[in-house]
Amino acid sequence: MKEEQCSLLLSSSSCFSPPRGVRLSYGTSGFRADAALLQSTVYRVGILAALRALNMESSVTGIMITASHNKVTDNGVKIADPSGGMLSQDWEPFADALANAPTPQHLLQLITEFVKKERIPLEGVRRAAILLGRDTRPSGESLLEAAKQGINSILGVAAIDMGIVTTPQLHWMVRARNKGLKAHELDYFEQLASSFRCLIDLIPSEGRMSERDLTVVVDGANGVGGEKLEVLKTMLDNLFIEVRNSGKDEGVLNEGVGADFVQKEKVVPHGFGSQDIGLRCASLDGDADRLVYFCVPSSQGCSNIELVDGDKILSLFVIFIKEQLHTLSKEIGENTGSNYQPRLGVVQTAYANGASTDFLKKLELEVIFTPTGVKYLHEKAAEFDLGIYFEANGHGTILFSESFLRWLEARHKELSSVSKGSEQETAALRLLAVSKLINQAVGDALSGLLLVEAILQHMGWSIHRWSELYQDLPSRQLKVNVVDRTAVVTANAETIVVRPPGIQEAINTETAKYPQGRSFIRPSGTEDVIRVYAEASTQEAADSLANSVAILVDKFLGSGSF
Repeated sequence: MKEEQCSLLLSSSSCFSPPRGVRLSYGTSGFRADAALLQSTVYRVGILAALRALNMESSVTGIMITASHNKVTDNGVKIADPSGGMLSQDWEPFADALANAPTPQHLLQLITEFVKKERIPLEGVRRAAILLGRDTRPSGESLLEAAKQGINSILGVAAIDMGIVTTPQLHWMVRARNKGLKAHELDYFEQLASSFRCLIDLIPSEGRMSERDLTVVVDGANGVGGEKLEVLKTMLDNLFIEVRNSGKDEGVLNEGVGADFVQKEKVVPHGFGSQDIGLRCASLDGDADRLVYFCVPSSQGCSNIELVDGDKILSLFVIFIKEQLHTLSKEIGENTGSNYQPRLGVVQTAYANGASTDFLKKLELEVIFTPTGVKYLHEKAAEFDLGIYFEANGHGTILFSESFLRWLEARHKELSSVSKGSEQETAALRLLAVSKLINQAVGDALSGLLLVEAILQHMGWSIHRWSELYQDLPSRQLKVNVVDRTAVVTANAETIVVRPPGIQEAINTETAKYPQGRSFIRPSGTEDVIRVYAEASTQEAADSLANSVAILVDKFLGSGSF
């Protein structure tokens, strides 16, 4: 590394001393902590993103500053890889080392060694760009400036500020830029709106719904998603969106609102009440990468909701996709059609409700489990021609392989010439529209919302009909404070505890006491807690099982506080 580059790194890093006594780790959510602790970390992530871009041969990478569903005083930072996906897991150890280097000299040594090992060209011999985005948190602006300082400390790399955006928008922009496509916010909105319009136009006129059925009321979590949805809804026909908790009023980000709150607490968010009984409602999270639906049943007033979570969103998508693939495979007259059978796969985690997994398997689908975390789900889904993944919390997407898209485009072209207007050609058009509407870079609440609405209109379904696809098993989630979360080691997609010895056997003994009982534990990725999940045939049984397992965790690992 030349003297100019070394000097630049040493001088800029001296302005960003890491906080004492704090050690951060890069997980699925990137780095996340109290915003006051993150200046140094975000600066160093700027360096990391610049090196990643240079390593990928002048690709564009991205930095998103957000803490998603966390409280407003927290913040975080994560990198979007050139694919639009998450930072390659191979680089996470280097990210940890960078964030925790105690002095500028240590930082420079780490970078020098890594650059040499990875053969990353420095000194401006290669050019690269980093797209920067942030959510609406007050701390975001100063943290974004820290990221710029990090980027600017690597010669040849430019920082491009995309402003306040949702996390999925930033990932979409990175993916689009690296594909040579238009990648501004308006391009994002136009692609979603035109793809949605295409799907609606393909619905037979006799199947069109009433205006009340075309209305959805959306909780924006007082975050960036509500703000962006206000813009997007003006570009849509055949859908009436009412946005509440858009962040314009006095509401606080993620406080009593948002997809995480609604999904976990199973209660209505702030701003919703008896006036919404029977309406179709949805909730975004703080950075709009999660989506859940709900309605307020008249029999329960406004304290309880009928929740339609990520598992049921996945099920809806699967039914629609499977229907189009089946139609596409039908013979046309004497034509045998296509012999090509795309591989459709579903990816879940252990948090998926057992009833949803049973439902999917009855549809004769290939269901694969991975450890918790979007990076694992996304990676596994990419192995299919059509891979669909969702977490119960409402984060997920659909991935179309490049080879399947090429085949689909060719098949559509063939069908439009020999049987234009046929159900087979229409099915091909629908699938192509879905591939453009869904955000294939990452889970996206806005694109997901539009796809749900398009499919419900296509099916002629109410939210109640959708919710009745299957009956969720009652479940309960708890967390137990522990001294060291790394003491728990799991296997089999986090469904089995390998260490400490004896705890899995004890969990099995408790679980066997309950009809349809299932329980597992896993260490949190961000804090020293062990997360407990339990489900059973009744809510009382699920609560009891969760509590029993939590007591076991505390006995084996805890501080005696549970």
